[in-house]
Amino acid sequence: MTPVPPGRAGAGGAECAADRSGRLDRALIDLPQVRHVAAEEDSRARMIAPLVITVAPNGARRTKADHPALPIDPREIGLTAARCREAGAAMIHLHVRDAENRHTLDLDRYRAALSAVRREAGPEMICQVTTEAVGLYAPAEQMAAVRALKPEAFSVALRELFAEPEDEAAAAAFLSEQARGGVLVQHILYDAGDVTRFQGLAARGLIPLERASVLFVLGRYAVGQRSDPADLLPFLGAWTSEHRLDLPWALCAFGPREAACLIAAAALGGHARVGFENNLWRPDGSLAPDNAAQVAALAALAQSVGLAVATPVQARALFAGDA
Repeated sequence: MTPVPPGRAGAGGAECAADRSGRLDRALIDLPQVRHVAAEEDSRARMIAPLVITVAPNGARRTKADHPALPIDPREIGLTAARCREAGAAMIHLHVRDAENRHTLDLDRYRAALSAVRREAGPEMICQVTTEAVGLYAPAEQMAAVRALKPEAFSVALRELFAEPEDEAAAAAFLSEQARGGVLVQHILYDAGDVTRFQGLAARGLIPLERASVLFVLGRYAVGQRSDPADLLPFLGAWTSEHRLDLPWALCAFGPREAACLIAAAALGGHARVGFENNLWRPDGSLAPDNAAQVAALAALAQSVGLAVATPVQARALFAGDA
């Protein structure tokens, strides 16, 4: 059965149009803020920095019932990484599954997937592993997995690692240890409140900024998991406050307007994460054939508006603070 993209027909489409109109009105109200952000980014030369494209090919929840080209086993993940690298992705965001196709942080399964990526895609591509809890793992287990795996890069949700006030000491010690080890850490932020909290924890010295970056997530908790470029405005409003941090930021966006959201972020100096974890659809509403097609389309769109696409070497330097 061919999946039906959300919000495409009938009353649902009318509701989407009305919702987009309302968000556009809010965006227009915030236009001075958008101009301020764009001017700042231009003055800091972020407009000419190459765009780092990360592919998130599977995620924790989708299966082949959602799309037959969703990569699950190590061989599929490795081949997908190679095709996405050729299409323009500098980094892959890795999830692995157990024997029952459930999300896992199992070390052996991670090692098998990482080996497959290196074998198929070569040594240059950055491999970022997820620590996502999915309701299965506590912060201590997430940290233990990273310590044992010793990846080049990992992502972690702020609201998972710093779930409770009593988590702060252990989380801060863990992040400091990872920074000293030269690991690339991407902090996942789901709303403007997360942005403000991240800045506050960094100001208190609990989150080291060496080799750190952030990922803004649009639409994860929205109705129907749909995103719109205007949804980026609250994140940027918080990010460019008086507590602004000089860190790379990237965006991922759930739903069929993924490409529009990502190119808006790229135009404002951000980077992009694309792939089947967040969206299966092309901008025209048709089902994408595979992850590589989504990466290639985003790279072509970026280049059409004058943005260069980063190589893994450039991406590594940027995330390490050496660019």
